[in-house]
Amino acid sequence: MSKRKSATTACVAVVVGLGLVTLSACGASGGGSGAAGDSRTVTLVSHDSWAVSKGVLKDFEKSSGYKVKVLKDGDAGEAVNKAILSKDNPQGDVFFGVDNTLLSRALDNGIFSSYKAKGLSEVEGRYRLDKGKDRVTPVDTGSLCVNYDKAYFEKHDLAPPASFADLTKPAYKDLLVTENASTSSPGLGFLLGSAAKYGDDGWQPYWKKLRANGLKVVDGWDQAYNEEFSGSAGGKKAGGDRPLVVSYASSPPAEAVFADPQPKTSPVGVAKGTCFQQVEFAGLLNGAKNEKGGKALLDFLISKKFQEDMPLNMFVDPVTKNATAPADYTKYAVKIDDPETMSPRKIADNRDDWVKSWTSLVLK
Repeated sequence: MSKRKSATTACVAVVVGLGLVTLSACGASGGGSGAAGDSRTVTLVSHDSWAVSKGVLKDFEKSSGYKVKVLKDGDAGEAVNKAILSKDNPQGDVFFGVDNTLLSRALDNGIFSSYKAKGLSEVEGRYRLDKGKDRVTPVDTGSLCVNYDKAYFEKHDLAPPASFADLTKPAYKDLLVTENASTSSPGLGFLLGSAAKYGDDGWQPYWKKLRANGLKVVDGWDQAYNEEFSGSAGGKKAGGDRPLVVSYASSPPAEAVFADPQPKTSPVGVAKGTCFQQVEFAGLLNGAKNEKGGKALLDFLISKKFQEDMPLNMFVDPVTKNATAPADYTKYAVKIDDPETMSPRKIADNRDDWVKSWTSLVLK
């Protein structure tokens, strides 16, 4: 949920991706994980949303004997594509941030080695989408949803939208900003949510209505949420004028927890009928130079200490049964009881064609 920046240096332009996206295949400087293959350094490759409390990370480094190096490598979709393009010379040992919308692409390209992490029995079974092979380990979950600026709707005496269908109504014309489905994980999730809601034949007419209703599309989450959205702290500073944005059910806690003083309720609301469930995974990269360290890091990511630290750092929900989210998080969190879902197989069979169709329909 933060700005995606490339952390690589050697790049070769390649046409690849979630549709017709031109990206770069980038390897870490010097190739592989850690300088000169240092066996005491374990390298985590991630999208830019990775975050952990310093004390929690230091505890892991002290107990394991490994120093963690983090390479933040762009938006989730971009980072996955780079991991695929560099699979013969991986940038690190562990990749974090592939979600269920992109999981089949990563698995089909063979970028991960199998490893059953210690503590995996504590992970709820519904999140183990590669159960039996364990090429990836579930780390967090959440829901992609349309968020709304409470103040805007109160000021205009307008009820906020509650469903996918509401977003096409004239009352919400020129109010919604979303991310590009070909370059952004939230954008892709919103597309898949609409396909789950309206079916193979219904999602395209739905997007035609959205476009006709003044939909705005930007490249990634940070631009949408922190620049265009009028309800976020960043959006207010940037002069954002869109009171509806595709973001997360966990955005309300993020806005409230960092406010000074903390408000009784978050300034951001969630349209509960627009949500799509997301699960994020980490995996041991094939060809990792520090395989042992990578396995230790995966164990750490589903440990109780990390899982309970994660909600207030990355604003996502734990996936383990023994973890409890902090009170400051649950106080403002919005519970989504029935988000749209889609099987990994259906996503794999349709994602690229849907994104190409979406691009032609919405961007051209």
